[in-house]
Amino acid sequence: MARICVYCASSEAIAPHYVDLAGEVGAVLAARGHALVSGGGSISAMGALARAARAEGAHTTGVIPQALLTWEVADHDADELVVTPDMRTRKGEMDDRSDAFLVLPGGIGTLEELLEIWVARTLRMHDRPVVVLDPDGLYDPLREQIRVLVDRGFMRPASADLLRWTTSVAEAFDAIEAELSAPAPAAAVDPAGTAADPSELLEAEP
Repeated sequence: MARICVYCASSEAIAPHYVDLAGEVGAVLAARGHALVSGGGSISAMGALARAARAEGAHTTGVIPQALLTWEVADHDADELVVTPDMRTRKGEMDDRSDAFLVLPGGIGTLEELLEIWVARTLRMHDRPVVVLDPDGLYDPLREQIRVLVDRGFMRPASADLLRWTTSVAEAFDAIEAELSAPAPAAAVDPAGTAADPSELLEAEP
């Protein structure tokens, strides 16, 4: 069993099929024997995700900042609801409690979470899977921006490759499970045999 952190939308203005997608993710997560770590919300995709996971028997942990708890949008049915003082602490709690990260369609909050956890992996602060599930191309402009950054030398191709892109729920969980079961990669070294400088990991060779 893995503890999978799922980042997704809490906006109630999104199309219903994104909410349905989150529900499918929750159900499949449970069917595959995993536990859910989420943002602790009860509305939109976030709520559908947690309810579907619980309905199929998964343990659910919600992590929510006090400000959102005050707005009465918390998932009080979570098996464990962790209340943090702010958003930064929330992200740290979600990170600490997770073995892998799955990113669904979402807004600026989801983008922030994706970029932060991806950068941390690029800097070798963790080696856990970071997988994006994008069935209808919502993130196509982001993928193009990443390509431009690589082409212009602002990002190493290896950094871009650490983010896995998938288009179906089954593909997303297959990618997570394959990476979790793979042998740990060896630390990168430079030609002189020393460990790579972390400051060089995000950007391309000069």
